[in-house]
Amino acid sequence: MQPVDLTTLRAVLADLKGAEAGGDPLLPARVEWIQQTDLWTVVIGLRTLKARPCLLLSWHPQAARVHLCQAPPKEAEDLPFSQHLQRHLRGLALTELALLDEWERVIDFRFAPRPADPPQRHLYLEVMGKYSNAILVDEGGMILACGHGVSERQSRVRPVQPGLLYEAPPALSDPIPQRAEPFSQWQERLALIPGPIAQRLLRCYRGLSRHLAEAMCLQAGIPPQTPTNQLSPQEWQALFFWWQDWLARLETAQFKPALTPQGYTVLGWRGSGGDPSTPNLHQLLEAYYQAQLNRERFERERQRLGQKLAALLKKLRQRQEHFERMLADSAQAEASKQAADLLMAHLHLWRPGLSLMELPDFFSGQMVKIPLDPEKNAVLNAQAYYRKHRKQKRAQEAVQPLLEAVAQEIRYLEQVEATLQHLGTYRDPQDLAALREVETELIQQGYLESPSRAEGSRRASSASFNPYRFTSPSGFSIWVGRNNWQNDRLTFRVAQDQDWWFHAQEIPGSHVLLRLPPGAVAESEDLQAAADLAAYFSRGRFSDQVPVVYTRPKCVFKPKGSPPGMVVYQQEQVLWGRPSRAQLLVEKEGAPKPEVPAELQPSTWG
Repeated sequence: MQPVDLTTLRAVLADLKGAEAGGDPLLPARVEWIQQTDLWTVVIGLRTLKARPCLLLSWHPQAARVHLCQAPPKEAEDLPFSQHLQRHLRGLALTELALLDEWERVIDFRFAPRPADPPQRHLYLEVMGKYSNAILVDEGGMILACGHGVSERQSRVRPVQPGLLYEAPPALSDPIPQRAEPFSQWQERLALIPGPIAQRLLRCYRGLSRHLAEAMCLQAGIPPQTPTNQLSPQEWQALFFWWQDWLARLETAQFKPALTPQGYTVLGWRGSGGDPSTPNLHQLLEAYYQAQLNRERFERERQRLGQKLAALLKKLRQRQEHFERMLADSAQAEASKQAADLLMAHLHLWRPGLSLMELPDFFSGQMVKIPLDPEKNAVLNAQAYYRKHRKQKRAQEAVQPLLEAVAQEIRYLEQVEATLQHLGTYRDPQDLAALREVETELIQQGYLESPSRAEGSRRASSASFNPYRFTSPSGFSIWVGRNNWQNDRLTFRVAQDQDWWFHAQEIPGSHVLLRLPPGAVAESEDLQAAADLAAYFSRGRFSDQVPVVYTRPKCVFKPKGSPPGMVVYQQEQVLWGRPSRAQLLVEKEGAPKPEVPAELQPSTWG
């Protein structure tokens, strides 16, 4: 993820100071509301004469930033920092924003009762990687609240706690870039110690980031890792030209945002193959960082859920094996009763001290070996076998329903596991929403602890139902559930009587719905396309063929008390689905590819 550097901050501030939101100058603006969307981000709702822009401030360790943004959903984290901001800033006017120092990444947001009044509150946003922070300060310089507290034990140089005086971060000692610096002096400074040219730019001057230094080298046609002692005079001159171009843009605030294959640029440089379009700076930053953070959150949550599911399934399978062993033992109940009956029928053959008797079976006449306790007589040994028989019968009656319940749990969690495998990579916010629905489902089923946002996530997911959508050869819609919650909604709330419902036979997979207008008839090609998708979005997706059942939605039922996604059906027909055919449709229409399980990775193929 590309971090926000000084150049980007200067571009954002230049845009905010000179920008117009809906034709209305941004500053001054009245603070109407403040909402904290996560541990590191607040959104300030502003009001100008003609518009109501939203300003996002984030001190995220990898994505600290500031820019205008869309209004967030009403659901928000109720955190102490946002409460302090509400109490101290609501109703005040944002009158000014500026860098504390033009070469430092600390922004001072100044708030006052009226635009002409001196500031009563300062909100400092320190954009410094993992040390980023947001600090609210009063007019006397005392800290009122901070996004991330730093105790004296953590930092004796600069603790950050409410009640302490605010101190700016220690100033950098590197030289400040100057446009007036001669080429010879600039070259001598960089070439003094041989090393990669991009690294030397970073170490010799302040205000640069790794991304900017590498982009500057690429713009000059120089690989960033080229040692300084291998640069030709022409390459030095080309690099100095783009160095001067960067400084000129900073001085004149001439910025041109654009996307690049590596991230984005605010300088309009095209050396790295950037997108020729010039999007709005704030829209670019919002889209880029939201996508990057969503992708990281998706991967982190998916890994966490996958590990939890693997642990749950391991325990359940161990329990299943234990119950199966108990059931196998209980199957010997009749043998115990037979031994007791034989002993009672042949008491006259017993002799003291016997540890084994061989007696003829009542029906076959074959000899049956019966181990005995030599300390007991034949009657006591028979009574022991009767007690064992009763215990085994009780175990058989008790264990069988437990074994069935464990088997049902395993089937359900395997269905959830298959859902996670289909959510293999992040492509759009709907993937993250589907993953959160899986988490909410597991919370509601009691497999995960319930965070405070669980109910809110459920409501949010209800409003954002968005299954995969495909088109059949005849132009009919085919909908595929992304998770068990969507499977249930698809089958029992969306499906109409004229539709067709599909599912891979006897294996975990998504519910698939071939949607038909009233009176329409699906051709065999349409049914086959839906069957192929049902096979693809199932645990059998790496097989050549998968049996797929299909029936009308009215023939699909949900057993009472069953978990999400678990159904029974009747009047079904069977088609053979080919996942390979469905993959072509998936790639054409942009659905994500499922993750390949470890056992099917190419490294393990014979």
